[in-house]
Amino acid sequence: MNTSAQKKVPPLVLIVDDDKSMRILLRQAMKKEGYQVAEAKDGEECLTVYDRLQPDIVLLDAMMPVMDGFTCCTQLQTLFAGEPKPVLMITGLDDQASVDRAFEVGAIDYVTKPIHWAVLRQRVRRLLQQFQLYKQLEEANQALQRLATSDSLTQLANRRRFDEYLNQELQRLAREAAPLSLVLCDVDFFKSYNDTYGHQAGDDCLQQVAQAIARSVRRPTDLVARYGGEEFAVLLPNTNAEGAVRVAEKICSEVKALKIAHTKSQLSTCLTLSVGVASTVFYHESSSAMLISAADKALYQAKAKGRDRIVVVPLSAPHPSVSR
Repeated sequence: MNTSAQKKVPPLVLIVDDDKSMRILLRQAMKKEGYQVAEAKDGEECLTVYDRLQPDIVLLDAMMPVMDGFTCCTQLQTLFAGEPKPVLMITGLDDQASVDRAFEVGAIDYVTKPIHWAVLRQRVRRLLQQFQLYKQLEEANQALQRLATSDSLTQLANRRRFDEYLNQELQRLAREAAPLSLVLCDVDFFKSYNDTYGHQAGDDCLQQVAQAIARSVRRPTDLVARYGGEEFAVLLPNTNAEGAVRVAEKICSEVKALKIAHTKSQLSTCLTLSVGVASTVFYHESSSAMLISAADKALYQAKAKGRDRIVVVPLSAPHPSVSR
């Protein structure tokens, strides 16, 4: 038996009307359709109740004291624009100007008084269905976005996301003349690891390393990405070389703590990393390629010097030509 289906929560309808008898009639009609109901007697109370309960639809009277429905609808669009909710305006005004105004302030549909109850029920049902489809589409789009920007094996950001974020942060930090650091990590002798233990073990190894690197990077503005193959990249905005080295040391420590056996390593019986670090303060003449090239050079030197180490390549960006 599908208990989750049995416990599906019915939609919540927020009724906003200064006329108590009208609220009672609307409540009865919505309850009869199986909906949950909340009430507010004017626009100001509507905003408070909406913020607290996040209803699925608002039945909003146009003409009310304190704050009318038009003003309230405008406030709803302004204050809670993160996820639009359907607003159905109920009005005794049926002139074209009032109808146009209802749509201008964000109402999706309207009915006039006296209410034709069958029409109201049908429109509420249709709006709720449309909103449900909208939510499903948003969730699908978000899932597609995650797929497009994440690495399927490690669940880290992929190279595409890395490039996007690097260019985004480069523009932001150039305006602030703030530092940006890049840490490139490469699993030592990974080919021999794959040859010895098999590709499935190699995938498991990369997943563990990815998690260890992610544990070492805690700020929400930092980005950990799978750069390619057994190589990982860590972008550290507002971080100088000294701070980047501390992060790199933490990463190496976390990976060694995994104690992943690597009997064919020429360095140790456990898996290790070679790490290249580059850091600079960017200005408008700078490019992302400059930082990547420097970090790649540092990683190459770490490998050439025997691996299982961190190398920093100093990088100086050109200063602005304007005098300070």
